[in-house]
Parts: sequence; structure tokens; C-alpha cells
Amino acid sequence: MNISVSHIFLSENAAISLQMRLRETISGAIWSGRFAPGDKLPSTRALAQHLKIARITVSAAYQELVADGYLVSAPRSGYLIAEASPSLRLAAEEKTQDDRLKVDWSQHLPGDYAAVAEKVKPANWRAYRYPFVYGQADQSLFPHDAWRDCARRALGKRDFDAAAGDFRDTDDPMLVKQIVMRSLPGRGVAARPEEVLVTLGAQNALWIVAHLLMAHRAQACAAIEEPGYPELREMLRRSGVKIAPIPVDREGMCVEEIPQAVQVVFITPSHHAPTGVNMSRARRRRLLELAEERDFLVVEDDYDYEMNYLKPPLPALKSIDSQDRVIYLGSFSKTLFPGLRLGYIAAADPLITEARGLRTLVTRHPPGITQRATAYFLALGHYNAHAARQRSEFKARWLILEKALTDAGLKVANKDSIGGASVWLELPEEIDSGALAEELKNDSVLIEPGARFFASETPPRNFARISYSVIPKDRIAQGVKLIADAIRRRQS
Repeated sequence: MNISVSHIFLSENAAISLQMRLRETISGAIWSGRFAPGDKLPSTRALAQHLKIARITVSAAYQELVADGYLVSAPRSGYLIAEASPSLRLAAEEKTQDDRLKVDWSQHLPGDYAAVAEKVKPANWRAYRYPFVYGQADQSLFPHDAWRDCARRALGKRDFDAAAGDFRDTDDPMLVKQIVMRSLPGRGVAARPEEVLVTLGAQNALWIVAHLLMAHRAQACAAIEEPGYPELREMLRRSGVKIAPIPVDREGMCVEEIPQAVQVVFITPSHHAPTGVNMSRARRRRLLELAEERDFLVVEDDYDYEMNYLKPPLPALKSIDSQDRVIYLGSFSKTLFPGLRLGYIAAADPLITEARGLRTLVTRHPPGITQRATAYFLALGHYNAHAARQRSEFKARWLILEKALTDAGLKVANKDSIGGASVWLELPEEIDSGALAEELKNDSVLIEPGARFFASETPPRNFARISYSVIPKDRIAQGVKLIADAIRRRQS
């Protein structure tokens, strides 16, 4: 059968090239079974005229589909759907099962991990006019050309072996060198290459450390911040670890409330998640004193440290640790882009050795291409320059946000923080931030309800986190006004 040009259209994904969009459309039609083996595609000239694109674009897309086995080129016949092309229809025919053999998965699975992945922001958050969402990258600030150059270098012949090989339990030495020479010294931390392990982001680092330090203990007990990072809390809880939530005030974790039985303390001293509070020098020193007195370890998640722009940041907690009790976690994903999924652990040799072995069993190592591209990004100075641009822009956004919140009469709970990319709002007691967030979606406003950050079964409902990492400056004031208007409506 001849496929009509009217059956082929370009996908609406404007983020990719015309050639890729055409290729995506045709391969999708083949995979879904709309185009069958032996069907003939329109000529390159006819399809180009129909889609109003260059004929060479159509030819290139066809050739790529031939290379991937979707099409065959027949002399004097044009392009045909390959007999052996991938197809959902064929896959479905091969997967006929007797109902009696189907597995009752409820008997084999816990059934509650899906709840951990609770969607705190819509997947289409970019469609909202006022996205006060955290943990996303602002494309307008990102140095695309610099990253493209670094990725090109990583994929070049000179670096191909380093980027594409399987190195079992080792890391890219170029990236480790940059971490040891650039990243850690910037936080006052000295480390040797053998004291660093590259991870798939900070969350992967948290899992590795938590598993190593607590999985073998029958009565493991960990102290976490309250409020704190929900994914860490759920990670520990599902591992059978007893959790001791420790309150956070204007100086950070109230360390005197850490129970005697604790073996590990997890903390975010530079920018507490989610309030943004910076832990005071006195609290930091006292925490290390207690760690030595009671023989517990401290896991320092130092995320967002580059985003201190209101006054100079304090050095990392690990920089004043003389006992090797602090395990330092860093991440490149927050400053660059969340999809990078690249972080690291800096700690004493024995822990890194064991962590390397554990990582090998689970993921072997982070992708070599990602490691090498990031190494170039650091080595060529792009990372520091990008962080400086972000600090400048975030400071400008924060000043606008602060004024807008003040004018609207909204209370910032972390007024003493020195940067970051978000603020912690304390709303009137009668306001449920979850219900408020749902109502605000109708005004194209996204905020993050605060209840999920608390370990308590009855958490306070009147807190919310709003971030200014992706919202344009000229929309901040109006977005805050819409939040304030919605609060007043709920109070009336």
C-alpha cells in the first residue's frame, strides 16, 4: 500500500530539529502499527512539498530510518517499511498469555513505593505563567554553547575511550581532579582523589551512605531535620531505620535534642531543606563536639552552596571536622540542570572503598560521557562563570520577591537565610497550603505545599515553599499578588 502524504505530519516538539521530528513521526507510526511492513512511503519530493520543508531534510530522515532498520531502500521503488521493523503489533502477537499464568503482583510487591514518587509539581509546569517551582533549570541562564562544546569534546576521538568505556568501580580521573582541585577547596575542604566517589546525584549518594552505615545495624537510628528532605525520610523509613526528627530553628538543627541512641545525623547546614536556614557557627561546632562525645557520624548534604549572594557563606561543616566524622555530599545537578544526575561523596578512605564496591553492584559507575563533559565544563571555567551569573540573577529575583511578599503581607519564615533559590512561607494558621496550591493552579500559579516535608503524622498545613529559580523577574510580583488574593478569598 502507498502511504499518502496526508498521513505524515511533523510532531509539535519544537525543541528538536525538523529532521528529528519527521523521523519521530514515521518511526512512531511504524511502531504503533499504522504503517505496515511493505508499505511504500511518499517520495522525498512529494513529502517535502506537503510539509513545506527542504527535500534534503526528508532524505536525511529517511536515510536514518534505513540505518535503524525501520525502512529499506528499493531501487526504482523508493522507500518501503522494512519487513523486520520494530512493531507494537508484532510484539503484542508474540506476547499472547494464558490468563492462568498471569502473576498476582500484589503478592510480590509492597505496593507503596509509587506513593514516594508523589508528584509535587505537574510535568507540564512550563505551561504555567507563574511557576514558583523548585529544582528546575532556567534555560535562559544556561550557557548552551559552552555545554555543547564540552559534550563535543567528550564525544571526540581523543576522549572516546575515557567517556565510553566500562571502568567498573572507577571514576573519570579528569572529573575527580576537578572536584579535588576546584569544587571542594571552594568549600574549605581538602581531599585526595581516593577520598572521592562520583554518584548519580546527591540522592544516589544519600542512598549509598545510608545503606552502608545503617543497613547492617539491628537497631539503627538516624537523626533528620524537621522539617526535612522527604525522599531521605522515606528512604530511611523503608530500610527499617528508626527516625528521630530534630526541630530546626533560626540557627539550624537544634542539636541538643539529638537522642543518645543516634548513629548517624543527616543535615543540610548551608541551606536547610526546605526552609533555607543557614546553620550557625556555634551549632556547627556543637554538633561536631556531640559527634565525638557520642561516637556518631554526620552526613552533610551541601546542596545549593553556590547560591549564597546576600553575604559570604560559611565554609562547609566538613572543613572544620578534624575527626573524619563528616561525610560530605556535593551535587552538580542543582547548578547545571537536574537531568544531569551527577554528584559526589567526599569522605574517609574506608567509607569510599566500601561505597565504591556497593555502587558497582547497583550502577557500576555514572555514565562516562556525562562525567567527561562535566569535567571539561569545570576545567574550562564555565561552571564558575555560570554559577556567578545565577547568583546575580537570583539576587535580583529575590529582591523583587522580597518586596512583593512584604507588600502582600506574607510572612517569610527563613528571613535570615543568605541565598538559595526558594523561600519558606508561613501562612495564616487557618490556611491549608495543599488546598491553596490546587486553587492557585486555576490562576496559572504553582507553589509547593509544605506538609510533605514534615515527619509528623499530623504536620502543620500552613507552610509552603516558593522558588524563584525559573520564574521571570517581570512575573514575580503579579504571581505573589495572585497568591495573596487566593489567601484572602479563603479567609473570607
